[in-house]
Amino acid sequence: MRIFVDCEFTDFLECELVSLALVADDGREFYGECSEYDPANCSEFVRAAVLPQLGQHVGRVFTRGALRVALVTWLGQFDCEPERSLCFDYGGDWDLLCDLLDGPPPGWRAVNVAGLLDRRRSEDYYRAYGGRHHALADARANRYAMMRIDVAPSD
Repeated sequence: MRIFVDCEFTDFLECELVSLALVADDGREFYGECSEYDPANCSEFVRAAVLPQLGQHVGRVFTRGALRVALVTWLGQFDCEPERSLCFDYGGDWDLLCDLLDGPPPGWRAVNVAGLLDRRRSEDYYRAYGGRHHALADARANRYAMMRIDVAPSD
């Protein structure tokens, strides 16, 4: 089972988690916003592109501790999967996930898929659905960019 991870964060220097999304190959999703970041640490880019997109998902704003508990619980549903990979396209996403969980989640393999994403498919996703720089949209776009397409030849 592959799960695509994306995070939004305040800034590269004062890096605090703002939001987190995970999207599984089979479509199961997790999304959460952290209520405990300092908006003063947000870059101008984050203020313009990320913060206006927050609050779209009712009931998905958590304290950091509650976000951790909700994420651990959600990940637990995959415990019976023989192979489990957490896929990310930016190493900072992995670092933020591990920081939230107090270390790498046991039994999961970390896979940087940045060089494997079909960027054309990513752009197709954003054209159809929008949401660039929203953690859930970005995780969905990465999943879509990694999906295999089996197209029957036309006659």
